[in-house]
Formats: sequence, C-alpha cells, structure tokens
Amino acid sequence: MDKTGITVISICVLLLGWWFVEQNKFARQQALYQQTNEVAQAASRLAAAKASPAEAVATPTLATATIPAAFNPNLPEQLLVLTNAQARYTFTSRGGGLKLVELMDYPQTISARWKTKSGAQTNGVASLNTLALVPSLAVLGDDRLVGDGNFILSTNGNGVRAEKTFAGGLRLVKEFHPGSNYLVQASVRLENTGNQSLSLPAQEVVVGTGTPMDADDNNFMSYGGAMWFDGINPQVCNPGYFNTNTTMLGIFPHTPHSDFQAGVSNVAWAAVFNQFFTLAVMPKQPAERILAQPVTLPQFPNIELAAGAPLPQGVQAALVYPAQTLTANSSVERQFVLFAGPKEYRTLARVGGELQNHADLMMNFGTGFASFWGIGTFFAKFLLSGMNALHDLTRLGYGWTIVLITVLLRGIFWPLMAASTRSMKRMQALKPEMDALKEKYKDDQTKYTQKQMELWKKHGVNPMSGCWPMLLQMPVFMGFFTMIRSAIELRGAHFLWVTDLSKPDTLFMIPGANFPFNLLPLLMGGAMLWQSHLTPPSPGMDASQQKLMRYMPLMFLVFLYNYSGGLALYMTVSTSLSVLQTKLTKNLKDPAVLAAPAGPKVNPALTPASKSKK
Repeated sequence: MDKTGITVISICVLLLGWWFVEQNKFARQQALYQQTNEVAQAASRLAAAKASPAEAVATPTLATATIPAAFNPNLPEQLLVLTNAQARYTFTSRGGGLKLVELMDYPQTISARWKTKSGAQTNGVASLNTLALVPSLAVLGDDRLVGDGNFILSTNGNGVRAEKTFAGGLRLVKEFHPGSNYLVQASVRLENTGNQSLSLPAQEVVVGTGTPMDADDNNFMSYGGAMWFDGINPQVCNPGYFNTNTTMLGIFPHTPHSDFQAGVSNVAWAAVFNQFFTLAVMPKQPAERILAQPVTLPQFPNIELAAGAPLPQGVQAALVYPAQTLTANSSVERQFVLFAGPKEYRTLARVGGELQNHADLMMNFGTGFASFWGIGTFFAKFLLSGMNALHDLTRLGYGWTIVLITVLLRGIFWPLMAASTRSMKRMQALKPEMDALKEKYKDDQTKYTQKQMELWKKHGVNPMSGCWPMLLQMPVFMGFFTMIRSAIELRGAHFLWVTDLSKPDTLFMIPGANFPFNLLPLLMGGAMLWQSHLTPPSPGMDASQQKLMRYMPLMFLVFLYNYSGGLALYMTVSTSLSVLQTKLTKNLKDPAVLAAPAGPKVNPALTPASKSKK
C-alpha cells in the first residue's frame, strides 16, 4: 500500500478511536448522573397508574400512548386559541399548557411527483407538539401536583392564564404571552394559600414532544429527538437511544434505554425537535435536570395504517426540579421563554443573541461525527450564511444558489487542484527512475526510501500533493452535508425537476421493484466515475488498488442515493467542475515535467563485443 492509502487509513482509525472515546465519556456521564442525583429517582413517571384501561378506551387519542397522561378524559376539554402573524397557539385545560403550535408560513407537507406511501397530501400547516399526549409546560408529579389534571383557562390581555387549586391550599397558576420571533413568555407559579407549610414532590415541567412532521417523515429517527444545553456544550438524544432495533454503526450491539437523564443544576435550555422545527423551553434560571422518554403517538388523522405497521414514535422531554417545602402564604415562581418555530439559523441566532443563551445551537450542527472537531460546524454555519446571502443578493432560487456557491468554492480550490495535478504528472514522468531505484535497492528498503525522497526533492515533487486537496475539501463536504440536512430554506425549494431539495429527487417508483428512481445521485455517480478514470494513479500503486480507487465513487452513490437532492446537486456540480479542471490542467504544459534522463554515453570501443572482435 502506498503512503496515500496509509494516510487515509490512519485518519479513519483516528476518527474511529475518537468516536469510541466520546461514546465512553458519554456513558460515564450517564452513569454518574444516575448514581449521584436523587431528584430523578424521586420524580414520578407521569402518574401512569391514574389512567385506567376504561378511561383510555373512552379517549382514542390517549389509547395508543405507551405512557398515558394523568388527566381525567371524562371531564370536558376547554381550548383557547391565540393567533399572530407567525403562529397559532392552542391552549388546553388538560394539563393547563400549550397543546399545539401551528406555523402559518410553513406547509405541513411538500407535494411530490410520485404518490407517497400514505397518499396524505394536505393543505395544513406545519405544527409542533403534534399528537402529543401532554401539553408544553404541564407540571407533573404525584397527586399533590396533578389531581384530575384539568385547569381553568381564561384570557389575560394578549395572553392566557391557566389556574388550578388543590386540596391543602396549593394553587398552580400559569401565564402565557406570545410575542415575536416565535417566542412565548411564560411563568409557572406555585402558591401556598394555607396557614401550614406544604411539602411538594419533585416536579417535571414538560418541554413538549418531538414528533414526525407528517406521516411521510422518514427522517425523524435520525434527525429528531431531544436536546439540552449546559451553558458550554449541547447534547442530543435521538430516538435510537431508546430503540431496541438499532446498533451502533450497524455493527456493535446497542443497549436500549428507558429514559435519558442529564444535568446537574445546569440545564440552560431543553428542546424537542424534528428535522426542521423545534420546541424549546428556556428557563430564566437553570433547571436541575432534563428527563427524556420515548412515547408512542396516535396515528396521523385520515391515514389508514397498514397491517403490522408501527405507530408513530416521539420523544417527550421535561425539566426536573427538586422537591421542596412551601411555607404558609408563600409562593415560588419560575419564568420561562418558549421558542416554537423553524430551525432557521438567522432566527435562532437572533433569539440567542437577545437571550444570551446560544439558541442557535438548536440547529444541531455541532454534535456527532458531522461536527468533525468543530471544523464541520464552522463550515456548516459559514456555508449556510453564504448561501442565504447569495440568495438574498441574486434573488436566485436555492437550487441555482447551490450551483453558484459550488462554482465559487471550486474557484477557490482551483490553484490547489492544479498544483496537485501537476505534481502527479511529475511523479508519473519520474516512474522509470523510481522503478530503477526499486530494482537497485530491492534488498534495502531504508536505502530505497531515502533515494526516492531525494529524487522527489530534486524534481520538486510532493508525494502528499494528491492527498491535500481531498483532506482540505473534507471539512467543506462535512459542512455541506450538515448544512443541507438542517437548512429549512431547502424545504420545498424547487430546482428543474426537483420539487424539494431537502428530499431525494425521486422522479418515479420503478414498477415491480418499489424502488425510487433518483436522477441526481445517478448523475453524481457518473461524474465521479468519469473523474476517477481521468485522475492519474499514484506511482507504485498496484493494479488492485487502482481498481479500488476508480470504482470507489460507487460507494458514494450507495450512501447518498436516498439523501437530499441538495447534497446530490452540490456533489454533481462539484465533481463535474473537477472533471473540467482536470482536463484543463492536463492540457497545460508543465516545464518541470521531465522525460526520463538518458543513460551515460558508452564508447563502443570499450564494450565486451568490440573487444572480442579485436
């Protein structure tokens, strides 16, 4: 194996080692949280025993839940709706919280050229906490905090007030005031109206439930879940954390978990999310802990579930506060800011700047392998900001904006690619001399390596020049990969035949195979194969290695076939430009490319043949 192959494999081994270190560190943190914090042990699990099977049957929307809500469904539900230019907020008396948020500027589904598996194209809008069993800012605990779970709702100026009085003089009051930037100012106040102290259990203030965007959202298992921020680093809990059917990297067995617990009085905010929308609760003072649990949701309306098909899965999160004693005629109030809206970087950055809480991290750029030690995160933010700036400046569609930004990036990398190609041409020109050295020093590998390096240095050849373009472009690719999977700007963006750049560009389903025909990845694969056949192989690479490198693009085709059309568009344009650059560079004359030097002149009179004739 040549040095290029050794370098690439070494980098892969280092990345794999880093991944194992991060996973072990995360596991140690989880063990420490579970051993040292008694608050989570004292917190109730939504008082599941309160809902009897008979009650569940009476309310079909609760019957499918794995963790039934502790609200009495036999009492009538009161709803209040507030609407502004950005969202419609529905409040419920069951739990006294925010039941549903509908985003007026975002459609629920994006039409496609082929019939989806559910056939459910709607004219509705995107929503948060959809089909959730528990409203946002519901307070859960034992019977002292829940009772029958029903509150009295009333309007309070431009807001909503939810109030409930319990036995013993405890009163729970919540207020909600929607504002701009998808924000809701909220408060939760516990009042002791009696003359004796009250002992309160640990409280779970529900953030909300992360749910699929619609019946055809296949990305929730990868891009949905719960997230929290400790003031320094964000952490993400995807649905696979609770899933018994997943394995790490598809190889290593994965142990499912019943819940996710983290935090030591440092939860600056917690959020539930899917690929493009998030519902976050940001307390004015850090919460004790975050608790996330998997839930099974009711089926989407007007959808016929196929026999044996699983129900939708969601992730519910809550902020946990410790048990406390409330003295007579006293109260404790907690203030929150709710964000319920799109994962749009400019909006979240503006909110994070106002509240000084790094809300832009909800974009989930910087967690997992895609962060690439922060480099991929930097490029994701840079590329997303650049794409939006170009879109605003040129007024081009986002598809053409991706083409334009790809051309600009290729222009930036042009000198590096040209230098790499020239260096590889020089190495090919020196191949006869390298072969001669290999034969001369075949029994002394150290001497051969030394002479080889001297030869390269003499002719200005850098053996790593073929690797540098790939290594330097990798963070850009990782940034594009991360940016495109998160950019809500691409949701529903059109380009030629592509109806949604955030999804595969499926033209039709292949009859009889039930397999999508995605044109952009096929064009990408063809361009990459063309490029691999144009690129000269490294000297010293054997035939099997050359074949492997030439057909490696097929691996990209397999991995990216069902990824977003936006990434396939970027890869297709980028590779096509690389082919053009390779052809242009090959046609340029390089004065440093030398022919194999002629051997020393020999006097015929001194040859053995001439001597024998004499």
